[in-house]
Amino acid sequence: MTQSLAHCAPAARQLPRRVAPARPATRLMQMIALWRQRSALREMDDGQLCDLGLSRAQADAEARRPVWDVPAHWQR
Repeated sequence: MTQSLAHCAPAARQLPRRVAPARPATRLMQMIALWRQRSALREMDDGQLCDLGLSRAQADAEARRPVWDVPAHWQR
């Protein structure tokens, strides 16, 4: 029951903003939030993923990433 994403609008891309280095406790909370978000992707149906502009393969790939594989702007 795979849907084509041809009818979905692409997700808007935002440039990462510059942020100051986070304290360890803040970084830990961010990583926990990231883990929860990636877990939620795993549970979304195809319609919800389409609303986000993601395919099932993209969502699964993101959900499989380890928690220490963080967005690039966190590594500054």
